[in-house]
Amino acid sequence: MSETVSEPAEHQAYRVEVRAWLEANAPLKNGVDDWSTTRTHVDPAAMLEYYEKCKVWQSKMSAAGYAGITWDVEHGGAGGQSWQTRIYNEESAAFDATNGFLAATIAMLGTALRFHGTDEQKRTYLPKLLSAEQTWCQLFSEPGAGSDLASLGCRAVRDGDVFVVNGQKVWNSMAQAADWGFLLVRTNPDAPKHKGISFILVDMSSPGIEVRPLVQPTGAAHFNEVFFNDVQIPVANIVGEIDAGWAVTKTVLMAESQFIGTGGNKIKVSQRLIELAQARGSNTDPVIRQELAKTYIDESVLAYMSQIMMDAVRSGKKPPIDGALLKLKLAYNRVQTGNAGLAILGAEGLADTGPDSHYAIDEIMNRFSVSIGGGTNEVGKNNIGHRMGLPREPGIGIDTPWKDIPKG
Repeated sequence: MSETVSEPAEHQAYRVEVRAWLEANAPLKNGVDDWSTTRTHVDPAAMLEYYEKCKVWQSKMSAAGYAGITWDVEHGGAGGQSWQTRIYNEESAAFDATNGFLAATIAMLGTALRFHGTDEQKRTYLPKLLSAEQTWCQLFSEPGAGSDLASLGCRAVRDGDVFVVNGQKVWNSMAQAADWGFLLVRTNPDAPKHKGISFILVDMSSPGIEVRPLVQPTGAAHFNEVFFNDVQIPVANIVGEIDAGWAVTKTVLMAESQFIGTGGNKIKVSQRLIELAQARGSNTDPVIRQELAKTYIDESVLAYMSQIMMDAVRSGKKPPIDGALLKLKLAYNRVQTGNAGLAILGAEGLADTGPDSHYAIDEIMNRFSVSIGGGTNEVGKNNIGHRMGLPREPGIGIDTPWKDIPKG
């Protein structure tokens, strides 16, 4: 728990309030094997149990006014200030409770609806999103449209007041448990690929939707592929304008990068590694000490960048740092922390003999979720370069109609 004696009295009072609520509702963290840091579930039942625990915690936060602290009250938020969010995050970091994957969808869809949704959509979906009464999944990537998301081909044809959707999505986290999904569809194949996409909300219980879990090498099945067979979705579920969903998509992708680079790294990995090295007696090894120092410096730089970014966002200002930079920094940090963990544990780090080795394996395996999820590192670099004014990579012109682009 973090308390700054020089902060204003109002801030100190809020910190005391938050801490008292957390102490009454959640236990303190206890080591690296607590439930808030477990990211790999090989048992589907355990994964769903964890998901339900996250929903319960999100509901508690919402009821107490600690979810969507800066959101409007009419949208389920607390109508508070950005400094209150910062204080809550500082205090909650010490407690063994989490909203898990829900935090990602709240960040992505919540941002999209607040910027692009109609008043009716905001009133309908935002309160239930914050309270976890409705849970959501992201339905973006396709087998032929991952890194180049705008190449997507999931087709939506309008029929009166509904769109009829056919196609496939893939790498959809927790789609097997989500109530709703936010979906990208191709509504105009005659337009250039970025200009014929629509962003639409879909009830995952709709007839014609089939969700198939994808089993990973670890045995976990967090991801899914989702098939749409003549699924009817009301036109009223479009967010933004028809055929102009790329603007909404960019908002989601930016929010996703910011979330991954800021909210997704609350755990002080460097401290865990230091404690692990001390427990193993390797904290005097000069090579290990160098790895620990690098981990600490990298983590501190990312934390500083994240704080600058979040202070701007919560104050309603344009972020001074591109979210893609935060995501890239976190991806590289995850490589460093995984390598450092294995350097400390040696061969034991791959043997899965207990909590320490499980933690090291988890760091190694999940480095790829950051370097791939939300757009690969390579795509992120390209996007940053383009925004800096560098020329695009060679390829088919951006004004070519989607239907005329060769498909693999």
